Amino acid sequence: MIDRSLPASKRTITVSSFKGGTAKTSTSLHLGAALAKFHGHKVLLIDFDAQANLTTGLGMDPDAQDSMAPVLQGKKDVKDVILETSIPNLSIIPADTWLERVEVTGALAADRYSHERLKEILKPLPYDTIIIDTPPSLCWLTESALIASQYSLVCATPEFYSVKGLQRLSQFMENISQRHPFSVVGVALSFWNPRGKSNDAFLDVIEQTFPGKALVAKVRRDISVSEASIYGKPIFDTAPTSRASLDYIALTEEILNRL
Repeated sequence: MIDRSLPASKRTITVSSFKGGTAKTSTSLHLGAALAKFHGHKVLLIDFDAQANLTTGLGMDPDAQDSMAPVLQGKKDVKDVILETSIPNLSIIPADTWLERVEVTGALAADRYSHERLKEILKPLPYDTIIIDTPPSLCWLTESALIASQYSLVCATPEFYSVKGLQRLSQFMENISQRHPFSVVGVALSFWNPRGKSNDAFLDVIEQTFPGKALVAKVRRDISVSEASIYGKPIFDTAPTSRASLDYIALTEEILNRL
């Protein structure tokens, strides 16, 4: 279990990738759900991607909710946009389309330190773990999330463009960490085929880019993950004995050990 004497800001994790289709949102959702469901953590998920897949993945309508956008603009208190989910101890701040260009509008446009605002907003929140799901790009939202975090979880798939994108993401993260230190807790691989012919080559690239960070637990391809999103629930509720469910449980355990 975590050390609850530490402030919530010490356990903020940004989940990131430089390419879509890496199961970044599914990893964010299931890491948060597993921490709440199996480890008793009080967890806040932040959907920081204007596509709002994390929001819809938990059965919520992004068009009917406020996101972090008005909070960043100083128009709402963060507590006013936090919603409870169907999973005990798991809350979420939804996303909406306003997030996409929030940094060039209103109060943020004139704030040269706008990247720092999310960090200050999250500091007083009473959660054991905060998980931020970012867009699959090296943008203001991703930079703000990394500055607000103490840890980063990188998502990838065992295919060429995903792994090549890790190199650019690594450079981006290195530049930020020089000013705002954080640790890469690991690289999570999804859509894993244990018998894939190029597995060793992909793992070699990960080792070169993020030495020692490839997580042993990998999430195998499983249609149950897509089916769970249709129901707006984590796979632990819809297909608890599926291979992806077991993989996400193992992945969460390994991340906890690394933390």
